[in-house]
Amino acid sequence: MTNPPWRLIRAALICPLLLSATQQALAQTEFIGADQGKLHLTAGFNDVDGAGGAGLVPLAFITGYGSSDSWGANAHVTTVNLNDFQLTAYGVAVGALDRFELSFARHELDVVHGPLDGLGVDQDIIGLKIKLVGNTLYQQDSWLPQLAIGAQYKKNKGIKDAGSVGLAGLTSPVQLGAKDDSGTDVYLSATKIFLGQSFVVDVNLRYTKANQLGLLGFGGDKDDGYSLKPEAAVAYLFTRKFAGGFEFRAKPENLGADTEDNAWDAFVAWTPTRNISLVAAYVNLGSILGPVTGRTDDQKGTYLSFQVGF
Repeated sequence: MTNPPWRLIRAALICPLLLSATQQALAQTEFIGADQGKLHLTAGFNDVDGAGGAGLVPLAFITGYGSSDSWGANAHVTTVNLNDFQLTAYGVAVGALDRFELSFARHELDVVHGPLDGLGVDQDIIGLKIKLVGNTLYQQDSWLPQLAIGAQYKKNKGIKDAGSVGLAGLTSPVQLGAKDDSGTDVYLSATKIFLGQSFVVDVNLRYTKANQLGLLGFGGDKDDGYSLKPEAAVAYLFTRKFAGGFEFRAKPENLGADTEDNAWDAFVAWTPTRNISLVAAYVNLGSILGPVTGRTDDQKGTYLSFQVGF
């Protein structure tokens, strides 16, 4: 089965709608007080969970170009195409006073090859991030990174179309061994920009029990507790509009039915204008449901995200 074409069509339709809405908002920036006071690449992109970040992990940046006296926002559409799966993610994030961030994202996962071809899972994510201390751009003479704490409430919306693969009655990841269909990740981000060396370094600690980002529920028959997992990102600023780098995200292994591995990517990010951003990556999410699908190698492929904001 090929990738669900309606998902790609919808993503193609959403992108110009996002751009149009952003242009209308920009026309009223003086009225709504969005000063766009940050530099290029410092507004943060929307990561796969919807938070201001890179691709796989959040950064301590607050989303949007609003300064400490203003606000900003981003909207994104992201597609991740793997060997046997396609993930579509879309959402919005709003930053205020360069201190607070509120985000919403929807995940839609489809199995597109193998014995589970045709099955799907949806998930909603509501995120909150608060900058604690530091200003990674303007405090170049300080060793202190910018620190932010965040929380993401994730609600799995259930398994769809299981009957098409001979699994009639399978509607929830709890039936696969997960303990819950919802959970909350809490993370601490530390981000530092070294302008003189054109480097950005980010290190996170995430307290989580999400299986495959939450798409397979939370906790499991192997381990139902939360665990602390590291994440990291490093990027080189080739220009003020173009960067490239690597990310790593450790994940728990809670399900007996899933030998979950860590995830990583190599990405490039480009902001041709202050209001349009593109992120492309080669991504490896590790094994996904290997014991069920019979596929033991990693799920790897492409990551592409289109974002608009101010």
